[in-house]
Amino acid sequence: MTTAQYLDSIQNGLISELGKHKEALPAGFNRERFILNCITVIQDMLRDSKKKDQLAKVDVKTIPVCLAKGAYLGLDFFNGECYAIPYGGNMQFQTDYKGEIKLCKKYSKNPIKDIFAKVVRDGDFFVEEVESGEQKVHFKPQPFSNAPMRGAFAIVVYRDGSMMYDTMSAEDIENVRNNYSKAKDSPAWKNSPGEMYKKTVLRRLCKLIDLDFDNIEQRIAFEDGGDVTFENMQISGTTQAALPDNGAPIDVMEQIKRAQAQKQGKQPVPAQQPQSQYEEEFLQFEQQQGYGNGGGYDPNFSIPNEIEDELPFA
Repeated sequence: MTTAQYLDSIQNGLISELGKHKEALPAGFNRERFILNCITVIQDMLRDSKKKDQLAKVDVKTIPVCLAKGAYLGLDFFNGECYAIPYGGNMQFQTDYKGEIKLCKKYSKNPIKDIFAKVVRDGDFFVEEVESGEQKVHFKPQPFSNAPMRGAFAIVVYRDGSMMYDTMSAEDIENVRNNYSKAKDSPAWKNSPGEMYKKTVLRRLCKLIDLDFDNIEQRIAFEDGGDVTFENMQISGTTQAALPDNGAPIDVMEQIKRAQAQKQGKQPVPAQQPQSQYEEEFLQFEQQQGYGNGGGYDPNFSIPNEIEDELPFA
């Protein structure tokens, strides 16, 4: 089988998949551009010897099915909003961190003002506290730090001023990876652990966000796009906070401790240091770091026929 024949089989399979589920496609979806981008991504994989070997082990019939999931969600493989990953003999669909953000903003019933996840590393300034019922978190990362990761947190702030959050330690995330990940040794975990840390905590936060997809195909594609399935896991340490007080920072960590203490029938543990000392440490840290005061589908569309070499698999 030549490269052109291989790509042509994927193109025809993708056209078939999109045709069978055309009602699942988002409004204004440009099928011609999506297919072209998908074929370009597969071409790039074939030019990489390692990825080409991985493709040789993949059932080619699973590739169009994987690619179509990106179409249902309106995500673009070419722009890195989602990925097609050869793993376990099949092509696996996986959303990227920025793809998760895009979907949450688009499909949340409660309009979202901002949603993000951050990695906390050794040397970062990260303090949680509660004073007079006001929750606060101070986070000041070291610039361009590649220090070991201590954990990650995710926050969603709605336009009405309410918020929800989740945090996970590095130990928690690695436990999820080792026990619940669909592919704990996938290239995503090996090559981009920071992004996977953020995506893991963000994906768990998404379980608390009321997402209203247009159809069942979108819901299934979203669930399949997660590296980890939280359906059978207990989601602890998450809660909804009160309305922010005049834009004050939200303490995401202290609320987790309080929720866990309440579940265990214990009183929450108060902060060991007064706020004034936190503020003094934070000011010293700032000084040390130098912080100052649509179209339709074209039936005549065909893939670029640039390479005619023989593939090592049929």
